[in-house]
Amino acid sequence: MGTRHVAVRRDSEAVPLPIWQELLVGVEMVYLRVSPVYWGYGIPRGDGAAVVVIPGFLGTDLYLAEFRAWLNRIGYHSYFSGIGLNAECPNLLLQQRLRTTIEKAYKATNRKVHLIGHSLGGVIGRAAASQMPDRIASIITMGSPIRGLSVHPTVLAAANLVRSQILARHGRGVLPDCYTGKCTCSFLESLAGKLPKGVFQTAIYTKMDGIVDWRVCQTGNPKIDFEVSATHIGMVFNSNVYSLVAHRLAGAWPPGWEPK
Repeated sequence: MGTRHVAVRRDSEAVPLPIWQELLVGVEMVYLRVSPVYWGYGIPRGDGAAVVVIPGFLGTDLYLAEFRAWLNRIGYHSYFSGIGLNAECPNLLLQQRLRTTIEKAYKATNRKVHLIGHSLGGVIGRAAASQMPDRIASIITMGSPIRGLSVHPTVLAAANLVRSQILARHGRGVLPDCYTGKCTCSFLESLAGKLPKGVFQTAIYTKMDGIVDWRVCQTGNPKIDFEVSATHIGMVFNSNVYSLVAHRLAGAWPPGWEPK
């Protein structure tokens, strides 16, 4: 499948977003449990491949437990990302932790690994796919700011706090512009261009997003950008997202989503 270049990443900016809508995540959780998709009906079965799921900003692998359990239930081998709390230099998380998990999953299954990243986790996953195309089969991003950090003011304030802690903790161990769009580390360089052709891509976004500006969650290629009705947090608890993920892991389009 052909791909296009991702637009140059914007520097950090605060934008007014309907963050109150994130309260609807509870509704998504309820509907998920009664959805046939949750129990594996009406979706492609997995082929036993490894899927590494990467948490978002300030999250850990813990909140993704139900999502990973569902992946196992439909026929995949899901893996913790192993990155710990996602409040660290992304380059360090990728090089020192996520890369180890990917290699472990690759060796265990003897085949390429699928990556699924929620929010910032998708940005980290995309960088990993760019740097390790011989290990990665596909990358699915969910509400991930792949074109710049355009977020709600409270999230940007939290990101700035995390950045100050990173600089205090690592000092000269990280670049001066770490955790900004101006950083020149290999992590951000990996996001500057298109991914290798062998990596199957999916970018899921929602216009209801109250955390990240949905416009920066798209690649710009309508064949791999998918809009869903969901909250930002609720993407990992939303039956529509689950159905889309199952079809994309199988290399297919859900009914009604086929490109024209």
